[in-house]
Amino acid sequence: MAVESEDLLATPLQFLKGVGPRRAADLARAGLATLEDLLYRFPLRYEDRRRLQPIAAIQPGRPALVAGRILGAQLRTTRRPGFKVFEVVVGDDSGAIRASWLNQSFLRDVFAKGQHVMLYGPAELRGTAGMQLTNPQYEILDDEEGETIHTGRIVPVYEKAGGVTSKMQRKIVHDALERLPHDLEDPLPSRLLEARRWPTRRAALLAAHFPPSDAAIDELNRFATAAQQRLIFEEAYAFQSGLLARRRFASLDCKPATIVVDDRIRASARAVLPFKLTPGQRQALKEIVEDLQRPQPMNRLLQGDVGAGKTIVALLSALVAMENGVQVAFMAPTEILSEQHYLNLSRLLQASRFRVTLLTGTATESARRAQLAEIASGAVHLVVGTHALVQGDVVFHRLGLVIIDEQHRFGVMQRATLRAKGLWPDVLVMTATPIPRTLALTLYGDLDVSVIRDLPPGRLPVKTIAKPESRRDEIYGFVKQQIEAGRQAYVVFPLVEESDKVDLKAATEMADHFAQDVFPSLRIGLLHGRLKSEGKDRVMRDFASGELDILVSTTVVEVGVDVPNAGVIVVEHAERFGLLQLHQLRGRVGRGAHQSYCCLVYQAPISDDARGRLKAMTDTTDGFEIAERDLQLRGPGDFFGTRQAGVPTFRLIDLVRDGELLAEAQREAAASIARTPPSSTALAGLMARWAARFRLIEVA
Repeated sequence: MAVESEDLLATPLQFLKGVGPRRAADLARAGLATLEDLLYRFPLRYEDRRRLQPIAAIQPGRPALVAGRILGAQLRTTRRPGFKVFEVVVGDDSGAIRASWLNQSFLRDVFAKGQHVMLYGPAELRGTAGMQLTNPQYEILDDEEGETIHTGRIVPVYEKAGGVTSKMQRKIVHDALERLPHDLEDPLPSRLLEARRWPTRRAALLAAHFPPSDAAIDELNRFATAAQQRLIFEEAYAFQSGLLARRRFASLDCKPATIVVDDRIRASARAVLPFKLTPGQRQALKEIVEDLQRPQPMNRLLQGDVGAGKTIVALLSALVAMENGVQVAFMAPTEILSEQHYLNLSRLLQASRFRVTLLTGTATESARRAQLAEIASGAVHLVVGTHALVQGDVVFHRLGLVIIDEQHRFGVMQRATLRAKGLWPDVLVMTATPIPRTLALTLYGDLDVSVIRDLPPGRLPVKTIAKPESRRDEIYGFVKQQIEAGRQAYVVFPLVEESDKVDLKAATEMADHFAQDVFPSLRIGLLHGRLKSEGKDRVMRDFASGELDILVSTTVVEVGVDVPNAGVIVVEHAERFGLLQLHQLRGRVGRGAHQSYCCLVYQAPISDDARGRLKAMTDTTDGFEIAERDLQLRGPGDFFGTRQAGVPTFRLIDLVRDGELLAEAQREAAASIARTPPSSTALAGLMARWAARFRLIEVA
């Protein structure tokens, strides 16, 4: 039965009644290729079409559901060339009403005088013509052998797919559901169904698409009925099972040599440590080093808010690896960030015996050849770089640890390629973008997670204010006060140069304006992505050394610039920035012992979403709370500002709405997978189905 069920659900939609090649192509473009795809896509919403109204009781401006006999029908031409209106008059015991359909001439072959019909649609008063229904949904009751599906019930409303309307989909789904066998195989364990009093798989699919007459419409539209919850859980359970199966299967891999930690290595770590670690840093380092010492490769995510001190934890982890004779690759998403990491790591390792090199795409050909030879020979122990690290000509001598910073900015294939350059290397991915719990369960469900929640001692929360641009002079006056008190400031703009298309202040224009008009006595620097590498380095060094008072910049300062003396950041056109980007920019200040400030300048009027972002910034400095709010505002697909971020293709799960079900599914799946031997063929099959079902690329 299981095989038959799977075969039936895999039926291409083209072969379903009422579909055919053209509609199948439209459905495929909407991501619907098989019977299973179709049945496992919820309606957008549900409409209550249960209550029939006497025609005489219809009120204008409201949807009406009526049933009656067709008293007359005609196709009427209009003054507009080629535009026709099909009209019928429908009557019941209380009266009659006109219904019209615009440019749907084919309906003259559908309706006929004397037919018993049901209509549902908006009612409106049309002058002397009286009450009218325009483009209503309809069913011809005389031709229906069973229940009506478009009217007289709670009706599912589907998202249109090309030329396939919601009404067409309703009929296709209804016919597809009738094909399901009563003993359809159920992927959920019976104990779960019994414990939660959930319906069987077949019953849940029926109730989710064509709810029973006593269903609560508000509960349906919150996707909170037992049938809907069961199907959401089923998808979450399947996803988590595959994710955990991959992780369990990976436990068969063994590193060629196990990392050891002894007194000599501990002393080496203490020698490079510039300050005392926070409790959060110590705990994260402990978890990472325990992973390094296991025979299986590490797969760990290190989360920490801006300024939490992830880099020093990563360095100490790298030191442990290098002391054990393996190389370390440290990959960052941009050249400016990889250069910053290189400078910091080189400085901290200066007194050690380990050599660090920076490999980016801008090195000259001869310099690159020399670097590659040293990497291949093992003469270089720590390689810092951008995506250049994954290029084919980069060969490591003995790569044992891969550290990936701001990992969401890399595609899955880039990460896989870098891992493949070593022999089962340990992998540590880091992010300063706090990940909401539901996203962590999906994006990083196969990783162990370490979180640094505390900030280094002496750090004060950044005070954040949002002001309209009409109060810009007041803000600039405050900036000048802070600089006179010995602090430095950032002013961030969205663009490099003025654009005729978008009314934004440009960094280059404003840098000149500041130097000449606003702060003529202060030293102004300019930083943007179009500067050459040496130009960026010079500006950053000048600002870090205190030779500049104000750094005017684009968002390249979002990551990679660490200046403890910077006490103010002004973000112009803050309404145009995403919430997480604003939080990252705020993290450029508050890195020293003094009180720091973030001033968000916006151009009124602003949208409700923009107002929500600014309010979140002024309400809290907690990155994890910011991340949760951003997920609610933008949704999972746009959380990282990119659709290639590796968010799985879910049919039913809403990551904002279904967090608790996801967590429950992970617990249940973990218990099930724990009972399955890692060498089991069932586990391998589960992983293959998982990758295909959720359209995810396997990462080695």
